[in-house]
Amino acid sequence: MTLKKFLRVCFALFFVVIPVVLVAIWRGLDSFVFAWVLNLMLMMGMLYITQTFKPRLLSNYYDSKKWESKGAIYKWFGVNTFRKIMVWIGWEKLNKASNPVKKNLDVIKQLEFRTRKSEFEHGIIFFIVFIFNVVVAFKYGILQSLWLFFLNIILNVYPILVQRFNRPRLRHILNRNNVAMPI
Repeated sequence: MTLKKFLRVCFALFFVVIPVVLVAIWRGLDSFVFAWVLNLMLMMGMLYITQTFKPRLLSNYYDSKKWESKGAIYKWFGVNTFRKIMVWIGWEKLNKASNPVKKNLDVIKQLEFRTRKSEFEHGIIFFIVFIFNVVVAFKYGILQSLWLFFLNIILNVYPILVQRFNRPRLRHILNRNNVAMPI
């Protein structure tokens, strides 16, 4: 890691931590506002870190497991409903505008990589928010930690499930067309 990258990430993390600390002081660790700002700022921070370091994400963790091959488990958890909500609130339109999907194998290959990147980012955020969730539950009680819990499920667990649901279909298209994986 170069010193320049290190300093840029430290500078970016400063802008992630400061709003979180200020909201924690202003509204408390057990508030909805804190839970929302924590998730939002962590998303922005992780996006910056992954764009700076460009991890390749080649682990076999990202390969579909036998039990998730048809996506039935994800359908049972309501991934399709979550995807419909994302369309309804306009997230899909916003996402497609910045990352248009075309019938081009290179674009599909990039989309498959973005599923791994998104899953990685949301996974890291999930664990950070989970730590805050446990701390708040012990300090203020389980009821006071519910905002952190519910927002962690909605903003991190469901996006991970969507990526794991979508990736096998994208890989199937790429494999059917003999496209080398991964990028």
